[in-house]
Amino acid sequence: MYYYHYPYPPHPHQPAYPGYHYYYPITRQYPQVDVNVFTKSIKAYRLLMDQGSILLDRLGDGDFDVKLMTAAQQGNQAEVDRLIKTIGLKVPVKTKYTPTGVTFELSTQPDPSSYMSCCTLTVQLKWGN
Repeated sequence: MYYYHYPYPPHPHQPAYPGYHYYYPITRQYPQVDVNVFTKSIKAYRLLMDQGSILLDRLGDGDFDVKLMTAAQQGNQAEVDRLIKTIGLKVPVKTKYTPTGVTFELSTQPDPSSYMSCCTLTVQLKWGN
């Protein structure tokens, strides 16, 4: 049996075994965090949650949900959108539906400086088997 011995101890920056490489972590400098955008997003999301609560309260009305489901079953997207607008929400709502469920997407108004909304609240509900 033969053992491989280095004639000298390996250099601290040389691998101890042939083909093995040491990887040294790179220390990165990150800029200081800016929480302003995050704080605005949190405030905007609270509005979405309040509006989502209003939406759910209205959907729980027996007469309203029959009208909504009937329009959806007939594939009448215009009527579905009209019914959702009668709720009077302060944020835009996109409604998508299938025979088994409905999805409401509430989003904040776009920020004039970014042309994008910061937040979206998606409410998915089952209404059939």
